[in-house]
Amino acid sequence: MNIVLGVSGSISAYKAADITSKLTKAGHDVHVVLTEGGSKFITALTLQTLSKNRVETNAFEEDDPSIVKHINLAEKADVVAIVPASADIIGKMASGIADDLLTSVVVAACKQCKMVIAPAMNTNMYNNPIVQHNIQKLETVGFRVIEPKTSMLACGTYGKGALADVNDIVEYLESLEDID
Repeated sequence: MNIVLGVSGSISAYKAADITSKLTKAGHDVHVVLTEGGSKFITALTLQTLSKNRVETNAFEEDDPSIVKHINLAEKADVVAIVPASADIIGKMASGIADDLLTSVVVAACKQCKMVIAPAMNTNMYNNPIVQHNIQKLETVGFRVIEPKTSMLACGTYGKGALADVNDIVEYLESLEDID
């Protein structure tokens, strides 16, 4: 299965390394798109080493002029999974904003393949009615949501908002291979 893994700006972005590693070892072709915010928490080199593919970070950096990067990534994806999905990236996707490589891939792929988000953020942010509305909006257009768990968060708060367990995310993404 060809998986585009979007990594956005959340402290749980470091878990993308384990997710990438497990999916790659299971035989999936993982192409990571790392947002600017995500790159503050994990390096492209780490994800590139684990995925065995170049990590894409810039919508305007075209290595091959004959290939439009965001369209190419969208067209070859069986699944686009944004893990972790920050409140920011969820809001952009729900509004159809395509102002970076990841959101451009999402807009191009939305009806082409399975779309998944795994929200990860502070409890107050996750419970914000606007964030919840944006998640529901994405669900109405076919996005699947891997619910965050209730846990002690990086900020010291206990509540819902922590990224789902890595093994649960990998298992969920692999289960999509059998769904049309």
